[in-house]
Amino acid sequence: MAELPGSERNLDLTRSNGRFIISTLIGPEGSGRSPYGQSDMAGYDTHHTHNSTLYLQTFGYNTVDAVPTYENYANTKILGDNKKPRPTLADLHSFLKQETCHRHSPRYEPHRSSSFSEGGVEETVNEGEDKPEGEPVRFGWVKGVMIRCMLNIWGVILYLRLPWITAQAGIALTWVIILMSVTVTTITGLSISAISTNGKVKSGGTYFLISRSLGPELGGSIGLIFAFANAVAVAMHTVGFAETVRDLLLEYNATIVDPTNDIRIVGVITVTVLLGVSLAGMEWEAKAQVLFFIVIMISFINYLVGTVIPASEEKQAKGFFSYRGDIFAQNFVPNWRGPDGSFFGLFSIFFPSATGILAGANISGDLKDPAVAIPKGTLMAIFWTTISYLVLSATIGACVVRDASGNVNDTLPIGSMGCEGVTCGYGWNFTECAQSHSCRYGLINYYQTMSMVSGFAPLITAGIFGATLSSALACLVSAPKVFQCLCKDQLYPVIGFFGKGYGKNDEPIRGYVLTYFIAVGFILIAELNAIAPIISNFFLCSYALINFSCFHASITNSPGWRPSFRYYSKWAALFGAVISVIIMFLLTWWAALIAIGIVVFLLGYVLYKKPVVNWGSSVQAGSYNMALNYSVGLNEVDDHIKNYRPQCLVLSGPPNFRPALVDFVGAFTKNLSLMICGNVLVGPCKQVLPKLRLASRGHVKWLTKRKVKAFYTEVLAEDLRTGVQILMQASGLGRMKPNVLVIGYKKNWQAAHPQTVEEYIGILHDAFDFRFGVCMVRMKEGLNMSRLMQAHINPVFEPAEDPQKNGSTPSVAGTLDPDALVAEQQASTIFQVAQGKKTIDIYWLFDDGGLTLLIPYLLSRKKRWGRCKIRVFVGGQIDRMDEERKAIISLLSKFRLGFHEVHILPDINQKPRPEHVKRFDDLIAPFRLNDGFQDEAAVNEMRHGCPWKISDEELAKNKAKSLRQVRMNEILLDYSRDAALVFITLPIGRKGQCPSSLYMAWLETLSQDLRPPVILVRGNQENVLTFYCQ
Repeated sequence: MAELPGSERNLDLTRSNGRFIISTLIGPEGSGRSPYGQSDMAGYDTHHTHNSTLYLQTFGYNTVDAVPTYENYANTKILGDNKKPRPTLADLHSFLKQETCHRHSPRYEPHRSSSFSEGGVEETVNEGEDKPEGEPVRFGWVKGVMIRCMLNIWGVILYLRLPWITAQAGIALTWVIILMSVTVTTITGLSISAISTNGKVKSGGTYFLISRSLGPELGGSIGLIFAFANAVAVAMHTVGFAETVRDLLLEYNATIVDPTNDIRIVGVITVTVLLGVSLAGMEWEAKAQVLFFIVIMISFINYLVGTVIPASEEKQAKGFFSYRGDIFAQNFVPNWRGPDGSFFGLFSIFFPSATGILAGANISGDLKDPAVAIPKGTLMAIFWTTISYLVLSATIGACVVRDASGNVNDTLPIGSMGCEGVTCGYGWNFTECAQSHSCRYGLINYYQTMSMVSGFAPLITAGIFGATLSSALACLVSAPKVFQCLCKDQLYPVIGFFGKGYGKNDEPIRGYVLTYFIAVGFILIAELNAIAPIISNFFLCSYALINFSCFHASITNSPGWRPSFRYYSKWAALFGAVISVIIMFLLTWWAALIAIGIVVFLLGYVLYKKPVVNWGSSVQAGSYNMALNYSVGLNEVDDHIKNYRPQCLVLSGPPNFRPALVDFVGAFTKNLSLMICGNVLVGPCKQVLPKLRLASRGHVKWLTKRKVKAFYTEVLAEDLRTGVQILMQASGLGRMKPNVLVIGYKKNWQAAHPQTVEEYIGILHDAFDFRFGVCMVRMKEGLNMSRLMQAHINPVFEPAEDPQKNGSTPSVAGTLDPDALVAEQQASTIFQVAQGKKTIDIYWLFDDGGLTLLIPYLLSRKKRWGRCKIRVFVGGQIDRMDEERKAIISLLSKFRLGFHEVHILPDINQKPRPEHVKRFDDLIAPFRLNDGFQDEAAVNEMRHGCPWKISDEELAKNKAKSLRQVRMNEILLDYSRDAALVFITLPIGRKGQCPSSLYMAWLETLSQDLRPPVILVRGNQENVLTFYCQ
C-alpha cells in the first residue's frame, strides 16, 4: 500500500453506526486543519489520503489505498452521492495528482444492506409498504415471477384440451407427455436461473439474457422475433377469449353482427381494455394478474369439489360417475382416434401449454432482485403448474368415461346382455354410439368436460376467461419491455424511436401502442391457425438459445461465468437446446424452417452491420479459447514449406501516418497470414506512458475502420533500433510470429542526421541476423503523412528533429481521442484502387528463396490486382537467352504461380551511361572520407565518430556493385516506367564492410525517378516455394 505517516485518533462514537467507521481529518467547518501535528504531516497534503480511523485502526497507518466497496465495481451511482473510484495505479505507485486526490476525499459511509445485487444502498421494502414518491415499482418473486409465469403457462388447453388428450393417450401416456414437456421447460428454467444469476440483470428479459450471453448477433435476432411473437400472442389469447364469449352468446341465441365479426369486435374491445390496464402502470397490471390468479384458483377448487360430489343422472348420462377404479383402469391405456391420434400428434398439441416460463424473466427490469426472483419464481411456477396438470389428468381420467350419449334414457338394468363397457355396471348403455363413434359426450368427444364435472360450471368459464386474459396481458407487457431494450441497443435501424421510456418505471408507452396495433391487426385478420405454429416455434427458438447460452458459457470455462445458482448442468442445457429444435420440427416442420430462416436472416444482418457493442459474451470467450487452443496446437506441428506464409511485422509507426505501407501489406496478408503494425515510442517513460493505452486503442480502431486485418503493438525504447529489436524478438505468439520485416524507404536520408541513417541500416542488419526476410517500400510521393495528419487533428506527437524516422514516434505531447482518430478522413492510396490491365514487374535478380516471387503472387490473387499482367525479369547472358528463358519458365511452371511472361536481361552487366555514373558520384560525395587509400589505422582514426563515411578503399571494393545499381536503374526506367508496381530483389550490403551512406546511395540510385511504387524484397535465403507434394 501507499503509506503516509500519521497517528491514531480517538474514535468518534457519534459516527460509528455505519458498516465502516469513517471520520475525516478535515474540520467540520472545512478549515482544512489536521488533527495531526505539523511535524507528523509535514510535506503531505491531507486531501490526498483516505483519512479515517478505520484505516488507522486496520492498517496502523494512513493510506491512499481504498478498502473494497461495492461502488468501485458498480456502473450505477448511489442516490445523492458522487461516485468516488479507487485510486489509480499511478496514484499509488508514481505520483498523486491533485485533482485525483480530491476525488478520494473522505466521506462517511452509511449503513449498508448485506445484499449488493441491486446496486448502491438497498433497503428492504415489503411489497405492501408505501414507497417514496418517484421510486419505481418493484416486485418480488411471487407477484413478479411465479404468479405471472403460472398464469402464462395455464391457458385454454388446460380447460378444453387436456381432458381430450387424456382420453386419447390414456392417463399413463398423458403423464409421459406432460413430464416430457416439463423436462424441456425445467431444463430451460435451470438455464435461465444460471444465466440470470451470473451478474446483475437489467430490463429486457429474454433478449437481455441471450444477447449478453451469446452476443448481439443471436441476441438481436431472437429479441426481435420474440417481441413480435409476444405481440401476436396477445392477439391469439384475445381471440381465444373472444371465441368463448361468442360461444356463450350463441348458446343464448344472441349475436352482435355475425359469428366472425363478433370475434373481431369483442377482441378489439378486450385488447383495448388490456392496453388501458398496461398504460396505467405495472402496479395496476400486477393487481389485475393477481385477480386473474384468484379466479383461476377458484375454478380449480370448483372443479376438484365437483369431482367428489355424487353425480346427478344428467351428468351420468354425459359420462361422469365420480371416482371409479374401473374407469381409471380403462382410461389408463390409450385409445387413439382421428387424424391427431398419435403420441407425437398429441404432444405437439399439449406442448404449447407448458410454455410461458419466460413471462417473469421478461419484466426483469421491474423485479426487486432478478437474480433471486427469476430462478425461484420460474422453477416454482413450473413445479406447481406441473402438479396441476398431473392432478387434472388423473382426476378427470378416474371420473369420466370416454364415450357417453348424453341421453338420460340410455339406462338399462344392471347385468343386461348386449352391453359393452364399464358403464354397463353402472346401469348405462352407451354401446351403440360408442361403436358408431357418434357419442356427443364423454372425455374424447366433449371439450367442455371440466365444466360438466365442476360444482358450478360458470366458474370454469370464468377460469377460461382468466387464463386467456392473463396470458394476453402478460404478452402485452412482455413484448414492449423486450422490444424497448432491443431499441436502446440500436442493433437495427429505425426502431430506436420505440426505445424511449416514460415515468418512474421507464414504461415503453410507444412500444405498448405498437404492440396494440400489431395485436389488433391480427385480431381483425381472424385467421390465426396459420400463424400460431410459427409463434410457437419462435418461443422454442428462444428456449433453444437460452439453453445453448448456458451450455456455451459453461463449456468456454470463462472466469466471468460464475452463476450463484449452481443446480444446472451444461450437458442438460445442451440436451434442452437440441430437444427444443427437435420439438420445433415435431410441431410443424414448415413453421420450424420459417422460424429458423428468419433467425438466420436477422443474424446475417447484425453480422454484416457489426454493431459497436461489447457485452463480454460467451462467444468472445469461446473465440479466445479456440484461438488459444489452435495457437498451442501449432507448436506441435513442424514448419513446412507448403504452409509457409509471409507473416509481416510492419514498421508503420502510428498506422494512420503511413497508410500506403499498411494498405500494401494488408492487401496480400488479409485472410491469409499475420500482420502486426509496430510502433516504437522513443522518449522518457513518464511522458509516454500516460498516453500509451489511449493512443493504442485509437490506432486499433483506425485499422478496423480501414478494414485492415492486423494487430497493433507498440514498445517503449531508448532509441528506434533497440525498439525494433524488441519487436522482432517479442512480437507474435508461438508459431504465429513475424518472419518478414516491412519497412518504408528513408526518403530524407541525405538531409537527416547521419546517426539516424546508421540506425536505419542497423535495423536491416538486425532483421537478417534474426533470419527475417525484408521488404522495403518506396513511393515517389513518400510514405509518411504525419505532417498532413497533424494539420487537421489535434497534435499527438511533438515534431522531432527527424520526423521521417521510420517506425518511431517521438515523445507523446498531447491527448489523443480514439474516436477523433477514427473520425478523421481516411487517406486513399494506390493499394486501394483497382489497377486494371497494367503490369506488375518482378526483377528476380538473385535467388532469395522465392519471397520476391511469392509476395507479388499473393497480391495478384486480390480483386484489385487480379487483371494485372505479371512480368518476370531475370539476368542472363546474350548467347544463352533462349536456354535461360526456358529454364526460368520451367521453374516457374513447377511453382504453379501462373507467371508465363519471362524476360531475360542480357545487358545487365553493360556499363551505365556516364551522366548517370556522375550523378551517383555526386550523391556520395558529401559522405566520402577522401582518405587517399591510407592504412586501416589511419582511416579508423579519421572516421572516429562518423562511421558512415566512405573510405576510398571501400568505394573501390564496391565499385562493380555500385555501377550495377546505376545500370539497373536505367533498365527499370526503360522497361517499367509505366508499370503498376515494381518488385526488385533487395541488394545486401555486407555488415562492417559497406558504410550505411554507401548502401543508402545504392538504394536511392536503384529506385530513383520511378513513377510506380518500388518494393525491394529479400528473403532470408530459405525456400518459401516448393514444387513437391510432401
